[in-house]
Amino acid sequence: MGEDKMIQWFPGHMAKARREIEDNLKLVDIVFELIDARIPYSSKNPLINQILNQKPRLTLLTKASLADPHYTNLFIKDNPNCLEIDSITNLNIQKIVPYVKVVLKEKRERDKKRGMKPRAIRTMILGIPNVGKSTLINRLVGKKVARVGDKPGVTKARQWIRINKDLELLDMPGILWPKFEDKTVGIHLALTGAIKDEILSLEDLGDYLLTFLKDNYRANLEAVYKIDTSLDNFEIAKEIAKSRGIFGDDYLSRVMEVIINEFRSGKLGRITLDRYKNNG
Repeated sequence: MGEDKMIQWFPGHMAKARREIEDNLKLVDIVFELIDARIPYSSKNPLINQILNQKPRLTLLTKASLADPHYTNLFIKDNPNCLEIDSITNLNIQKIVPYVKVVLKEKRERDKKRGMKPRAIRTMILGIPNVGKSTLINRLVGKKVARVGDKPGVTKARQWIRINKDLELLDMPGILWPKFEDKTVGIHLALTGAIKDEILSLEDLGDYLLTFLKDNYRANLEAVYKIDTSLDNFEIAKEIAKSRGIFGDDYLSRVMEVIINEFRSGKLGRITLDRYKNNG
């Protein structure tokens, strides 16, 4: 399944992004760490803990309206400095700035006693590629100021963005890590679009996703595709191809692409892929 390429995938711009984060961390008061609610453990970059050290942090679970709320709630119980959000539905977006003020209240009071003039809180926004950073920024500002795309790597360089009189935000390129110790982490990142689709085989990804859905969300599969889920994955793919009018020698990869895209868009329902805590 192209495992070596997947596990070792670490483009040069990712190494550069890490250096930029370390160089600019002193400029901000707090960090927004964005992770994908559908893969909260797989998308939680273990390098971030090393880089941030004791810097105040707010973890934002993005795309929460696409995730299974049961598993989102379990994650939040284990991570108190965490807020589920959705920039498309506007879920909890208005709670972000008030939360930041609470986290930094003591620091701002100390600064005031030292005679420092109040200024806007400065934050850095971090996360893996395609986790929803640009969409969140545009929602916070109330207009389009950051490029948005459904492919990883849209943000190429840092940029300062004024959210309002209380908050300024430093957007940074998405950063992955140099090696996925767990192959499943790489698969989950690929299924949610954090890794470019060309990196892994659509047929292998689709096969993994079908098996996962049969094991955990069988009713969703049956409701959307009207199929007998006791069939093997190859037969299920053939049935979906017939119903969707997909023909040709490449029908299998095209069917798997359909299933992956309908998972990503939420058409298959609210689904969380991560069911474990990884070592990150």
